[in-house]
Amino acid sequence: MAKGRPREFDKEKALDIALELFWRHGYEGVSIAALANALGIKVPSLYAAFGNKESLFLKAVERYGQSAGHIYHESFKKKTAREVAQAILEGEVKLVTQKNRPNGCLMVQGALVTSPESEKISTMMAGMRGMAEKWMADRFKQAQKEGDLPADADPKALACYIMTINSGLAVQARSGVSKARLKQVVQIALQNWPKTINRQTQKKI
Repeated sequence: MAKGRPREFDKEKALDIALELFWRHGYEGVSIAALANALGIKVPSLYAAFGNKESLFLKAVERYGQSAGHIYHESFKKKTAREVAQAILEGEVKLVTQKNRPNGCLMVQGALVTSPESEKISTMMAGMRGMAEKWMADRFKQAQKEGDLPADADPKALACYIMTINSGLAVQARSGVSKARLKQVVQIALQNWPKTINRQTQKKI
């Protein structure tokens, strides 16, 4: 009697499992053996399916970016720079405090690498965060040209400010700070946002 065909390996499901492991423990905190065990396969099968650990991590980051990147793309559609900043910060709070997901941010947690062997990953993650920061700076430059930000505002510094707050939110969420408290932090951070002449004028009218 012929044996039944073996169950096909679900790469999408496996990628979700790997993503959660990297998200929870960072790149260096997850070994090849732990990945293979969590995926229910042998190490050689893991290599055959995804290549090495670095390749699997890159695929996990890409998957993560589908949700994290959505925050920025949707936020940039807001009418004012302040609304953009608020949407990004509030989106980050939502992302790093999701139920049934690890607290914190993969872009921060995954970047906490220290060994020389992982330097390429650290550089890559820094580059990705830098790209998101550039997107924000470009959006704030546009707002400045439209008169939504004052002429003396520094779009690059504002983008760095938002990225810095975002990273802090992720670290605090990882430490167990509540979603409600992080929302309060966002409101405090927005109090430092530059006042705009246009909005003040519109209120007077």
